[in-house]
Amino acid sequence: MRRKFTYQPMTFRKTVLLVAVGNLIAITLLHSVLNLHVFARRNPANGTRQKFRIGFLPVTCHLTCPVTDFINKQMTGDSIFEPVRFNGWPELKEAYLSAYTPATFILAPMAMALREQGVPIKIVYLGHRDGSAVMVHKDSQIYRMEDLRGKRIAVPNRFSNQRLLVFRALKQAGMLIKDIELVEMPPPDMPAALYAKAVDAISSGEPFMAQTELDGYGRVLWLTKDVWPNFISCVLAVHEDMIKNNRPTVQRLVDGISKSGKWIDQSMDHRMEAAQFVSKFYYNQNPRLLTFVLSKPPDRVKYTNLTLRKPDFDEIEELGREAGILNGTAHFEDYTDASFVTDETAVQPYAWEPPTRR
Repeated sequence: MRRKFTYQPMTFRKTVLLVAVGNLIAITLLHSVLNLHVFARRNPANGTRQKFRIGFLPVTCHLTCPVTDFINKQMTGDSIFEPVRFNGWPELKEAYLSAYTPATFILAPMAMALREQGVPIKIVYLGHRDGSAVMVHKDSQIYRMEDLRGKRIAVPNRFSNQRLLVFRALKQAGMLIKDIELVEMPPPDMPAALYAKAVDAISSGEPFMAQTELDGYGRVLWLTKDVWPNFISCVLAVHEDMIKNNRPTVQRLVDGISKSGKWIDQSMDHRMEAAQFVSKFYYNQNPRLLTFVLSKPPDRVKYTNLTLRKPDFDEIEELGREAGILNGTAHFEDYTDASFVTDETAVQPYAWEPPTRR
């Protein structure tokens, strides 16, 4: 007997669903191949690539990365690495974890937390000293830390040193973390949030804090240099295997970053020049932001005195444990390698001057 055909209403829906899932997988694979090079042959830890990638964000804490790249291209026609710009911490971290970037500028507490989780990461140099602020709306009645009681404060990330900065300032004012409301927010979104009064205060790396000041609605509550001298937010970190298998490459990287820092701080002319070429070629920002941050005041952010010091990280460890973002299972000797620059005074700045200043 001939079997009667019965239409199954779910068959079409299943077909559509399978096609949609297939298209999504195809698009994801295409994006991975073309944009992220996920399946490209690479072995970043053993240095077989001619140039390794370094992750950075368009913030002043990472300024030495593009400065090193730019100066090397001007002096030799080539760079010693490939800088890769990211717009947020999650993407930058995932790029490192996936081995897309064997070296990266990263938040100090984030690198420490990753080491606690068993990630083979080593901090080899600092990115900066100071270079952050807490901003409030100019029309607010907030003039001291105690005035932030019950207020909303935006910080970049759970593992940001700005979070620890606020935590430290609360302790100094005799306040508790429960006395305020902390919200996490990408730094580029903070100026608009403060302008709209969606938050009462913001804190992140520059130049986003300075943007609120330049645009006339932000007021400095305090600069980090005034409440936490020699504040550290970001560090330069590399894959541990890169140190084991290709130490000379790591040394060249650290040498370049340290010489760039000395070059930036050598003169105000150098700072203003860096503001121009970094804004134009790397950060895609209006140069007025970096120009302001690097000069108002001149020591708002510093790029010297960047060797690794145990007491600095001991304080971050202690605050991180108290704030609940570190568990205390990794210490200075575990997550750092301080051997690449042992004498800061021996570092000489790049011997390069822009053609217009020669």
